[in-house]
This record gives sequence, structure tokens and C-alpha cells, in this order.
Amino acid sequence: MNDGTTTTTNGTTTGTTQTGTGWLSPEQLELIRASVPLVYVDAIPVRVDDTGRVTHLGLLLRMAADGSISRMVVSGRVQFGERVRDAVLRHLEKDLGPMALPRIPPEVAPFTVVEYFPDPERSGFHDPRHHAVSLAFVVPVAGDCQPTQEALELTWLTPAEASSAATRREMTGGQDRLLQLALAHVGQLG
Repeated sequence: MNDGTTTTTNGTTTGTTQTGTGWLSPEQLELIRASVPLVYVDAIPVRVDDTGRVTHLGLLLRMAADGSISRMVVSGRVQFGERVRDAVLRHLEKDLGPMALPRIPPEVAPFTVVEYFPDPERSGFHDPRHHAVSLAFVVPVAGDCQPTQEALELTWLTPAEASSAATRREMTGGQDRLLQLALAHVGQLG
């Protein structure tokens, strides 16, 4: 199924332009990655008690952009024309399964914004592929979470376990720093 339009010059087809899909071809993505920052979302799934206090944080085990197997938060690109809220929901479902039941308010606001750079010294957040600006969210999930896509596993950690040196050593690309910022945001940095 082609969701694009064909452009012609003097009756000769010159190419097809994709419209409405929000996805880029691998070639287009590489060109854009080399030219402009991309918008991403990072989401830290959490379990909360009856008072709203965070009791556990969910971390995925998956292959990072640098090729290492690392503990990571849910992360991904925002598609063209996609609302940020919808991108957060899409990535949570993609990585945690359709029964995760995230509780996201109608109008979302990130707890922080981070910039990932190919140069690991630039900001402390590193992605060897490109410069990306990521809006970071803490998202309560109430349902059954099962790792999907490329994730090898999902581990639920208490705030103390999540802030431990052992967990931080399992994270790359500045994800450990992002986790610390999230813990501070929810008042659980111990």
C-alpha cells in the first residue's frame, strides 16, 4: 500500500513523496540525523501506592545505541504530526505491551528535557547516532507489563535499588543520570 503521492515532470515520474505515515526511509533518517536534532520522548514507568508515592521503577534490558546491553528507560522518536502524549503512549505500549495501562494526564508536561549528542562529553547524555532533544516523563502504569520488541526483560526496582551504584553501572548514554533526575523529581532520591 502506497500512502504517498507521485510527482511528474513533463509526464515522467520523478519520485514518490510519503505523506501521512510519520515514518522516514532509512536514507531520509540518516540525512536528517546528520542535519538537525530529532525530538524524542523518554518515559520511566513507575508503580505507585495508594498515596501516589513511587514504590518501583521499571527498567528495560536491551541493546543500546552504542551496541552494549544496558538497563534503559522507555524511549523513542516523536513522529511527524504526532502529539507528544501519543508518542509517550505508543512507546510505552511498544515496549511494555498493550496491558501496561499507563496513566497519563490529557496534557502532559515533561519533568526535564535532555539533549543527547554523538560526543559523550558534550552534555553527559550520549547517542552515537545523532543529536536528539528528549522530553522526559515519569509515568505511572497500573497493568501487566511484559517486555516486547527488542527488550530482553523488564525489571522493577525500588527507588533505593534504582539509585544504587550497581544499577547505575548497568546503564549507558546518560540514562543513569536521567534515572537520578526522575528519582529526585518524585522525591525518592535517597
